[in-house]
Amino acid sequence: QVQLVESGGGLVQAGGSLRLSCVASGMRFSSYDMGWYRQAPGKQRELVAVIRSGGTTNYADSVKGRFAISRDNAKNTVYLQMNSPKPDDTAVYLCNARRWNFEYFGQGTQVTVSS
Repeated sequence: QVQLVESGGGLVQAGGSLRLSCVASGMRFSSYDMGWYRQAPGKQRELVAVIRSGGTTNYADSVKGRFAISRDNAKNTVYLQMNSPKPDDTAVYLCNARRWNFEYFGQGTQVTVSS
């Protein structure tokens, strides 16, 4: 049974930094593309960043240059380093794992950025 458990969310001031973590279990972690999505109240869920099994990364335009995604296959963990967050980054951040037709989401962790 695949499980994705996020941690690291909380309240952060604009311009500060925060690191989210997602630990995966029940899957062959290194074979999956891993990503972070976010969902703010009244808005659609959006892809923030993805790191593929081969290590390539992509980012939403809104976070390029501020956020960085990384993975540690030995720890079955994917990270999202959030630098210089803005109030618009306030959302529930969800970990995502995808491989072929299989896709999984975690429960999410709340990130609130104060101005």
